[in-house]
Amino acid sequence: MPKLKRSDSEERATDFVEALDRGLRLLQCFGMTAGPMTLSDLARAADLPRATARRMLFTLQRGGYVSGDGKLFSLTPHVLTLAASYLRSNQLVSVLQPVLDRVATAANEISSLAVLDGDEVVFIARSSPARMFSGGLEIGYRLPAFCTSVGRAMLGQLDDADLAARLKAMKREALTPQTVTDTKALLARIAADHEQGYSLVDREAEPHFRSISVPVRRYDGVIVAAINMGAHVDRVPAQELIDRFLPLLREGAEAVRSQLL
Repeated sequence: MPKLKRSDSEERATDFVEALDRGLRLLQCFGMTAGPMTLSDLARAADLPRATARRMLFTLQRGGYVSGDGKLFSLTPHVLTLAASYLRSNQLVSVLQPVLDRVATAANEISSLAVLDGDEVVFIARSSPARMFSGGLEIGYRLPAFCTSVGRAMLGQLDDADLAARLKAMKREALTPQTVTDTKALLARIAADHEQGYSLVDREAEPHFRSISVPVRRYDGVIVAAINMGAHVDRVPAQELIDRFLPLLREGAEAVRSQLL
């Protein structure tokens, strides 16, 4: 009797390593609070049995990713090797970092690169000419996609039906009094932003902060990221973002299009 070929879903199910998945979930839970965490707190946060969490923690400790005394556990700097591997291997970062540096110097403002990760945006590169980075712009910082200029710039490539479905499924909590959460209003704004080729968000993601973003397209026109610039509302008016920052961002995004695969 011939052997039946397994479906792709069956292949994925048998290839899934539950222990690895649990270990990664446990690592992510350390970011939920500042300082060391107890075994019980970590097990609860990762939704794991205490005994399972204990074995995972000691395995991670042996690999150098976690330190602990049996009661309290913390991440070690060795965890950063995972992020460093991503940044070193990511074409977007290597190609766009010089663009961010050029744009930030020309405008004398912070410039950032972000990608979509589920319903959030993640900032994966940045540049500043002189002033210190604000606390909310570190690499790895995450924000909801629906209320950020980088998020809307990337969401704009979805067709109306897909975008509506995605927005409805998103958790759309207001981060400031100005945050737009209504699905119909968001659909209209994202469509308008896509049509004009940029997104400007004013105090919706962070109080007293406005930003402008343009999508980054690869060689075939697919949007793969977004670059932005922003400033405190008391320092830079919205029209200046359009007049002074937008041309720099557009030029930078277009300059790398042929290099992105």
